[in-house]
Amino acid sequence: MGAYLVTGAGSGIGALVARALADRGDELHLLARSATRADELAAAYDGAAVLVADLADPDSLAGLSVPARLDGVVHSAGVVDVAALDATGAASLRATVDVNLLAPMLLTRQVLEAVRAARGTHVFVNSGSGLRAKAGWASYNASKFGLRGFADALRQEEGDHGVRVTSVFPGRVATPMQERVHAAEGKDYDASAWIRPETVAAEVLRVLDLGRDATIPEVVVSPA
Repeated sequence: MGAYLVTGAGSGIGALVARALADRGDELHLLARSATRADELAAAYDGAAVLVADLADPDSLAGLSVPARLDGVVHSAGVVDVAALDATGAASLRATVDVNLLAPMLLTRQVLEAVRAARGTHVFVNSGSGLRAKAGWASYNASKFGLRGFADALRQEEGDHGVRVTSVFPGRVATPMQERVHAAEGKDYDASAWIRPETVAAEVLRVLDLGRDATIPEVVVSPA
C-alpha cells in the first residue's frame, strides 16, 4: 500500500485516479479548495485525509501540513479560459497561471521531502496545449508550456534522490471542462469524439506503479 496526494479529485481525471487508489487500499491525501469541498471529498472517499488549500490562491499552500512520506503526487487540477488575448482580462490571465503553474510549483516544494523519503513519483497531468500553441489559448498554453518546463527541470534536480517525474499530455478529454470549452468555442459537444478520462487515469496509474528499474518522462495520449 502506498501513500498518494491528488489534486483535482473532485471530477474528471483526478477523480478517477483518486477512486482507483482508494479502491485498492492506498493511503489517500486529497486537496480541497474550501472546507465545504473538503467535507464532500471526505464523504466520497472514506478514510481519505483531506487538506484545504485553494490553488487559485497559491499563498494558501504556505504551511500546508503534508505527510512525512508520499509515494506519489498527482497534479490534476486545472482551469482554462478560451479567448483571444485582447478579450482576456488581467484577472483571468493571473488565475490561469496561478492554478495551472504557480500552485503546482509551490505544492511540489511543500512535498519534496515526503516524495524523496519514498523515492516516489511526481505526475503532472499537463495537456496537448503544453506541446502545441493555438490561437485563443494563449494563457492556457503559457501555463502548460511553463508546467512542462518546470517538470523537466524538477526531473533533473530530483533524479539523484531516486525521485521520478512524469508529464502526461492528453489531447481533448471527455470531461466537464471539455464541455465548457466547447461552449466557449461555440461548438457542439460530443463526448464520444474525445479521449475517455478513464484512459488517461489508467496511464497515470501505470506511471505510479512502474517498476523501479525504469522511468517514463513523458506520456502523450491522443484521440484515436
